[in-house]
Amino acid sequence: MKNRFADIQNTKANIDTETDWRTLQFSHPERTIRLATSFSGIGAIEHAFHRLGLNCQIQFAGDIDLNCKNAYIANYGISEDQWHNDVHDFDAKPYKGKVDLFVGGAPCQAFSLRGKHGGFEDTRGTLFREFARIVIECQPKVFIFENVKGMLSHDKGRTWRVIKETFENDCGYQIYYQVLNAKDYGIPQSRDRIYCIGFRQETDFKYPAPIELSSSVYDYLEQRIDKKYLLKQKGAHFITRSINYQKSYTQVNGDVALCQKRNQQFNWHGDFIFHPQLLADTSTPETDETLFNVSDYEEEYYSEKNPEKYALDVSDMKSASMIPVNENQINSKTGRFRKLTPRECLRLMGFDDTFKIVVSDTETYKQSGNSIVVNVLMALLKQIDITQYGTDVQ
Repeated sequence: MKNRFADIQNTKANIDTETDWRTLQFSHPERTIRLATSFSGIGAIEHAFHRLGLNCQIQFAGDIDLNCKNAYIANYGISEDQWHNDVHDFDAKPYKGKVDLFVGGAPCQAFSLRGKHGGFEDTRGTLFREFARIVIECQPKVFIFENVKGMLSHDKGRTWRVIKETFENDCGYQIYYQVLNAKDYGIPQSRDRIYCIGFRQETDFKYPAPIELSSSVYDYLEQRIDKKYLLKQKGAHFITRSINYQKSYTQVNGDVALCQKRNQQFNWHGDFIFHPQLLADTSTPETDETLFNVSDYEEEYYSEKNPEKYALDVSDMKSASMIPVNENQINSKTGRFRKLTPRECLRLMGFDDTFKIVVSDTETYKQSGNSIVVNVLMALLKQIDITQYGTDVQ
């Protein structure tokens, strides 16, 4: 289905600048949304429904990663019958007419173009084909397809052309798409992603307008952390090297977080926090391998950028407590670097603390980095008024 607004997709004209999406009210908040996902990860859209206080009934979900399955089922309580491991083996035809909203994001892969307008036939052997196949089979009223911004330019633009033509011609949906950044929707993280929305019926739609960011990374930090998150010398040297900072591999004490990735934190990529030493702390760099002289590192301004926000009380054997301080309580020449914790990374993706962590730190970092930002999904659900597509489930 062709979109008469095709010319303004992914432009400023595609944004609803006249409406603050936060003030929008759902037309039918009592309805239940029959929700389905593939490439489900840890359930960002499900958590968006939770945070919005909307009813959703999960029809099916799936991911090939067993750790994602464990996290998803622990948080959303679906049965094994509702879960598919390998999307290639999943048959969505029994769900035709039973899905209001379908959400997912297949990895970006090049297509083997078979002709000028090959469409669905060009997608053979790709995970996107499976996403499109599920759309064709279950025919949701609305779908949301999220992916990296680079998909628009991937393979000189041919990848996106095939995706768009497949959604329009083979799936039969009216397509809207826009690159949105999480920091424009209430989360202090610079994360650009393309959000493609398909409507089965012709619909006039514009994307939610950005809002002013009123929080920083510091607002998402835990007050007490395990000491295992404190860096030792090798990690501290890596994250403070100028070349890594300049390439945005690392950032220390940033107000807006770098884009989370699946390989963050456990190999010293991403955001880190520097805490100056308390004057009451009698440790020295010689007696504590997590305490450093700032002058030993390339970027001395770390301690000066946020000098009096928080320091760590490390008097407990296993944990460190983050406490607010002023300049009279710290020694800004020495301090500790630490990772973000898995919980902090989840918070920076929009997951509140009701989300249960049931897998290892390494897996949680990966799951967080691979997820969709919950706050952006919340904005989209409000702008769409997803409840108008809901069902009066008895």
